Amino acid sequence: MDRTSRRTRRGAVTGALTALALAVTGLFTGGAATAEAGTVEAGAVGAGTRAVPRHAVTGYWQNFDNGARVQKLGAVQNEYDIIAVAFADATATPGKVTFTLDSAGLGGYTVEQFKADIKAKQAAGKSVIISVGGEKGAVTVNDAASAVAFADSVYALMREYGFDGVDIDLENGLNATYMTRALKSLAAKAGPGLVLTMAPQTIDMQSPSNAYFKTALAVKDILTVVNMQYYNSGSMLGCDGKVYSQGTVDFLTALACVQLENGLAPSQVGIGVPASPRAAGGGHVAPDVMNRALDCLAKGTGCGTFKPSRTYPDIRGAMTWSTNWDATAGSAWSRSVGAHVHGLP
Repeated sequence: MDRTSRRTRRGAVTGALTALALAVTGLFTGGAATAEAGTVEAGAVGAGTRAVPRHAVTGYWQNFDNGARVQKLGAVQNEYDIIAVAFADATATPGKVTFTLDSAGLGGYTVEQFKADIKAKQAAGKSVIISVGGEKGAVTVNDAASAVAFADSVYALMREYGFDGVDIDLENGLNATYMTRALKSLAAKAGPGLVLTMAPQTIDMQSPSNAYFKTALAVKDILTVVNMQYYNSGSMLGCDGKVYSQGTVDFLTALACVQLENGLAPSQVGIGVPASPRAAGGGHVAPDVMNRALDCLAKGTGCGTFKPSRTYPDIRGAMTWSTNWDATAGSAWSRSVGAHVHGLP
C-alpha cells in the first residue's frame, strides 16, 4: 500500500519467473496438516475488553489525500472490524517510528478529534491499529538496538493515541530475527490485548523460508492475522505447484493455501485486495470473486479450477486497501464483502 493513487510492482513475467525458481530450487514445502498447532484463536483486543471477531474485515485508513475520498476516522464504514491507520513513519533513529496526523490534508482534522474517533470506534467494538511502512516506508529493524527502538516507539504511539496494536507492512525488506524480537518485546509491554497484523506482498509468502513468512511463524502465538496483498504481483505459485494469474478466484485460493498448509492457523489468514480498480496497479477483483474465494476456502464451494484438498472454516476474513478507495466507489466493497465475511460459518 502507498500514498499514490495507483501502484505498479512486479509484473506477470517476474511473478512467473519467481514461481519457476521456487519450483526448481524446492523452496516450496508442500505443507503438512499442522496449521492449528501451537496457535491462538481470536484473542483479546485493546484493553482486553473486546475480541477480534471470528471472521473479520480489515481496512486501511489513509492519513493523507491521494485522490481517494478523504475520511475522518469516525466516518470509516461500520463493516470494518480492524482499522489500520496508514502510516507510521521512520525517524533518523533506526527502528524508531513516529506518527503525525495530516491535519491540513484531511481538511483540518485535529489530533483531539482523531483520538476521540479512535475511542468511539473502540466503543463500537472495533480495533484501531497503527500500520508501519507501506510501499515507500523505510523502517529498518536489523539489530538489537533497532528492535528495542521499534518496540518502544510503537508502544509509545499506542499509549499516546490509544491504538490497539500494530500492522507490519514493510515492503522493502525485513529481518526475521530482529523483527521477531521487536514484536515479542512489544507484546510483553502491551499485554494480551495486542492486535498484531501483517500485510506482506505475495512474493514474501511464497515459502516458509522467506523472511516475512518466518517472522509470521515465529510470532504466531501473538499474531492476529496475515492479510497478504493479493495484488500488484503478476503471476505466482499456488500450493499445488502451479502458476496462477492475479485477479482470479484461483489466485486468491491457491496462494492462501500456501500459508494455510505451511504453519499458519486458518484464523491467522486473511485475503487482501484493492477496494476498486483505482486503488492498485493490478489485481483488483469484483466483490463476488472475493466472496467466492472465501467460500471456496471455508466451505469448498464457489471454487475455480483450483480446489483445496480440505476446507478452512476458521479462515479469518478479508482486507482492503483502502477504506477511502472503498468510500470513493460508493462503499460497494465493504457492503458486499463485509456482509459475506460476517456471514461465514
